[in-house]
Amino acid sequence: MISFYESIVTSEKKLLAILIDPDKFYEENVSHFLSRIPVQTTHIFVGGSTVANNKTEVTVKALKKETNLPVFLFPGNYEQITNTADAILFLSLLSGRNPEYLIGQQVKAVRMLKESTLEVIPTGYILIDGDNESAVARVSQTQPMPQDNIEAIVNTALAGEYLGAKLIYLEAGSGAKIPVNTSIIEAVKKEITLPLIVGGGIRTNERKEAAYIAGADMVVMGTVFEEELLESK
Repeated sequence: MISFYESIVTSEKKLLAILIDPDKFYEENVSHFLSRIPVQTTHIFVGGSTVANNKTEVTVKALKKETNLPVFLFPGNYEQITNTADAILFLSLLSGRNPEYLIGQQVKAVRMLKESTLEVIPTGYILIDGDNESAVARVSQTQPMPQDNIEAIVNTALAGEYLGAKLIYLEAGSGAKIPVNTSIIEAVKKEITLPLIVGGGIRTNERKEAAYIAGADMVVMGTVFEEELLESK
């Protein structure tokens, strides 16, 4: 049986992850939520910049009862780790210079991960300016990288690869007004040899397809489905 990471690397199709923030998710609506996500969905990501205690585990358990899609943790901090998921994106915030999110949170997480059955996937996480103040920037107390500084973004992604990351994640932030520009996606994909994930501000099929064409191997969507769920509540 191949690992979840190997399934990403060897996939012959573009991948789509739906990101769920546990603080905005109602377990009783899980069936309705899953019925509304695109049929092309290949992964579920669960996490947020700030999540109430135990809410991540409750959310993951509810999802696992209703879907066979792999559920990955996308944690804002080590307290969001739960062994009920399939894998974890072990994030290092490469775009910031706050040591707590470069290595501090990771050190706090290792004992739990060592004792878990989660597949750990080292991920270089790069926050890009989405023309709004993202929760990631606020919580991590770091600044996003300007979209016009493509060379710096490419170099940061390459540094992540050289440091040992297995995935690079370009993120414009939850609720971003503008997504990561396709010129950035193209430039990064040209230089790295890793699967490239792109998320933030991708609310339409057109934006999703543009990211794919530019070189994204996986696109992450979330806010548009969260808002629909809240409206149906």
